[in-house]
Amino acid sequence: MTHPIMFDDDDPLLGRVRDLALAFPDAAEKISHGHPAFYTTKVFAYYGGSRKVDGEWEQHGRALLILADPDDRDALLDSDRCFVPAYLGPSGWIGVDLDDDTDWAEIAELLDASYRQTAGKRRVIRLDAR
Repeated sequence: MTHPIMFDDDDPLLGRVRDLALAFPDAAEKISHGHPAFYTTKVFAYYGGSRKVDGEWEQHGRALLILADPDDRDALLDSDRCFVPAYLGPSGWIGVDLDDDTDWAEIAELLDASYRQTAGKRRVIRLDAR
């Protein structure tokens, strides 16, 4: 089953996420379930997601989904801009809504933490050597 494309390739927020995510060693982008996914061996970030609220699907088309550091997960979820995404949430993933006021330094840190959990030792060593 082919999923419909659920993003605008010209979205400036996606452009910022791309710039940050593709700067990691061996990072690449693919389309997964209609959304951009950033990965090495495993996916470390998605752009766009959804969650179920009161039995209805709520789309978060301009959100970054990352595998949160377990120590930071609860603090992130205390923020109104963060949510537990469908399907990935039970595995520790967090969605962060993005907008014109997004703190891009924080997004870079969240991407870094997610990358470190998924990329493997050699890539993390290469990242730290920069």
